[in-house]
Amino acid sequence: MFNLDYLKMSHDRAHKQLKEFSMHENVQIYIKDQMPDGIDIKDILDKINSAIPRHLTNEIDSIYIGMFAEFEEMETNAMFKDGAIYVTNDQDDEQDLIDDIVHEIAHSLENPYGHIIYADGHLEREFLAKRMRLYEILKAEGLKPSKNFFEDPEYHKEMDLYLYKKVGYDRLNFIVSSYGLFTSAYSATSLREYFANGFEYFFLDDRNYLSEICPVLYDKIKEVYQDD
Repeated sequence: MFNLDYLKMSHDRAHKQLKEFSMHENVQIYIKDQMPDGIDIKDILDKINSAIPRHLTNEIDSIYIGMFAEFEEMETNAMFKDGAIYVTNDQDDEQDLIDDIVHEIAHSLENPYGHIIYADGHLEREFLAKRMRLYEILKAEGLKPSKNFFEDPEYHKEMDLYLYKKVGYDRLNFIVSSYGLFTSAYSATSLREYFANGFEYFFLDDRNYLSEICPVLYDKIKEVYQDD
């Protein structure tokens, strides 16, 4: 169970113990632990506010930035749960933190917009077609990927570790970029990460390129974006 004792503190105590900011005026940002030098949270929030429409943050009440034991247990550095985003303060730079927050905003939309994103199965078919293309490329390069994992759109730790450790993200990023398969190595991990990484790309990077290589994903994100 995700157990964060400080979240049980009273509203007044939280205000005293955590540095607080806001995003789009409706999402409270709490800095639990010190940010690295050179990272300006106000600058980060300005950039997110400019990139992400307010209605796409309606599922989020709070964002907590700091170190949490659950991150190590779950081998992650950010997550969305019960209306809140939790993200590590151990960031390389401002863009790294922006990417993490926008990625979790994407995950917050999967439930309310699931009927748009996943219900018709079109996004899953696009994702799996790319996965199987990647499977054939890796086989041709002398690796021995498990076809069962590549045919399953759900997240599996074994699949994640295979891509990260056996293939390697540097190599994988080169492959997915060269063949125009995915926006990043991590987006090949699962269907949900395919959507979340595409969401990042749509709002923070090159929409035209996303539309070119992932047309169904692009259309799904655009539909969510316009469903105000």
